[in-house]
Amino acid sequence: MDCIIREWKIEDKHKLSELLNNKKIQNNLRDGLPYPYTADDAEEYIVSMLSADKTKTFAFAITVNDIAIGSIGVFRCGNIHSRTAEMGYYVGEPYWGKGFATSAVKQTCKYIFDNTDIIRIFAEPFAYNTASCHVLEKAGFQFEGTLHSNAVKNGKIIDMKMYALVKFNSCEGDN
Repeated sequence: MDCIIREWKIEDKHKLSELLNNKKIQNNLRDGLPYPYTADDAEEYIVSMLSADKTKTFAFAITVNDIAIGSIGVFRCGNIHSRTAEMGYYVGEPYWGKGFATSAVKQTCKYIFDNTDIIRIFAEPFAYNTASCHVLEKAGFQFEGTLHSNAVKNGKIIDMKMYALVKFNSCEGDN
């Protein structure tokens, strides 16, 4: 069984709040999510993703049998980096180790490269999150380096890793 990425639906709010009420998930995400994470918090997130600028924010529910099991988003950068985007994702703990995250990353990258002018997608997992690093590697991302002392999470200074997937090997418009 594989997962499918799709646009968020308001009805996903209960499953989303269930998935994010897990410290193991939140410990691997950026700060800013409330804990506990309520259905109202989930609805607010879903509404914001559905109303976001569709040329800059690409947000999807990761689903199995049309039930949300996680979230994935790609966010376009600005200025000279406007053809670059950052990816973030998570899958609920009951779905870990089943290949769903790798499948969702591959599906999302294909969607972005087929439907936008974005040429580079990057992700910055925490260095201690080896599972996320493996997901990116299995999806074809290249490890570009370690970002030393790059963040503070749960009161600790931590390293992050930089991974990227490039649509093609040579840049258009080289002089």
